[in-house]
Amino acid sequence: MDFRIIKTVIAREYSTRVKKKSFLVTTFLVPILFAAMMVIVMYIAGNTKERKQDVAVVDQSGIVMSHLINTDRITYEDYSSEAPDDLKGRLASIGKDVLVVISPLDSVAKTVTVQTYSKDPLGVEFTSGLRGKVDDAVEEYRVRQYGIENLSQIMEEVKSHVSVTEYTLDESGKETLSESGIYMIVSMVLGIIIWMFITMFGAQVMSSVIEEKSSRVVEVLISSVKAVDLMFGKIIGVALVALTQFLLWIVLTVILTGVASAFMGKDMLKSIQGNPQMVGQTVNLPGGTDVASVALGEAADTAAVAPGQINQMQKVVGTLANIPWVKLIVSFLIFFILGYLLYASMYAAVGSAVENEGDASQLQLPLTIPLMIAYFIILMAFQNPDSPVVVWGSIIPFTSPIVMLARIPYGVPTWQLILSVVLLFLTFLGCAWASAKIYKAGILMFGKKSTFKDLWKWLKQS
Repeated sequence: MDFRIIKTVIAREYSTRVKKKSFLVTTFLVPILFAAMMVIVMYIAGNTKERKQDVAVVDQSGIVMSHLINTDRITYEDYSSEAPDDLKGRLASIGKDVLVVISPLDSVAKTVTVQTYSKDPLGVEFTSGLRGKVDDAVEEYRVRQYGIENLSQIMEEVKSHVSVTEYTLDESGKETLSESGIYMIVSMVLGIIIWMFITMFGAQVMSSVIEEKSSRVVEVLISSVKAVDLMFGKIIGVALVALTQFLLWIVLTVILTGVASAFMGKDMLKSIQGNPQMVGQTVNLPGGTDVASVALGEAADTAAVAPGQINQMQKVVGTLANIPWVKLIVSFLIFFILGYLLYASMYAAVGSAVENEGDASQLQLPLTIPLMIAYFIILMAFQNPDSPVVVWGSIIPFTSPIVMLARIPYGVPTWQLILSVVLLFLTFLGCAWASAKIYKAGILMFGKKSTFKDLWKWLKQS
């Protein structure tokens, strides 16, 4: 390979692509869409309110109505003396939105059934809230049937909500705070990002090769540049273009989101803070604890945290602090670069064998299957990151770029990490050599739809 020529091809590929109108449009349009989406989500989170509902209740059991307490959004009114069939037809005339019919009490099963009738579908919050109130009523009735004095109070006192705090121990016995949910989120994000990058960037290499081949530009290039040099120059050039665009997306999205938040952020923050229970449930804090108070270290007062007990926010912060970020970032760069080079070389070989992207679907199937398998393996990594399937998936080169990144937050032995990188690098060299032979033969083949048999024949050529 002539690195001087490869450098020239990289420069040509980069400059040609960044000057395209499509590159400029997508570079500036995508951040605007992302920023708009984030602002809209923030606005909805801060301003969405459930509609007020007036509910007519026919309680044929006689045990539920007392548990249906009015709120600022839901008002219950007792219509137990009227027939449900008659109420169904005149809900609008009596000013009610929903009719709730509670069946007579089943003396054997000691339970009831509930039916709701409304013109519009009910929200999940209304249905789950109603179910909870009816469950409370049935439980209270069943408790009374035992005839034990203060049994309800006794059962309430014996209920327990145990908090589990996870720690991991290193080789020296030092304990560090860990939270499986945080590891799961980090693993999922990293796995999806690297899967998306490899797929997207590899497809761009294939499209670029097909474009030049179908336009016959490649015939001119091959006359002065070796096919292998052209292939590697194109692979690296497309990677630099994609990375440039991605970095610009990040910078522009942050800027646009910051500007939008400067104009709308205060109002949205006030509206979100006005509903601390919603925010507390979002981050899984007990009892709708106010997130701001947790950040200020006041969670012990608002959530009644016992001495020595760690609240949810402290677990999140402690787990994030204990993740080996330097190791994770370095590993991400290594596996991304090697994973991209591995798949991009194979995508380039596929692109050289066809004249349009429609014909490439069959040939690129063997490239898509390992990536999909890797994606499914990272879903298993959440449940058991040290299972044989996950471990082997993080070592086998065709799945390791994705699976290993998902395992690292949980802790990976150094020897497995090194072995995975070495095998990935060696596999890249082998696939690059094979792809270069296919590329050299296929790039000048026209007028015939290539098959796997053709690829094998080109690979065996000296």
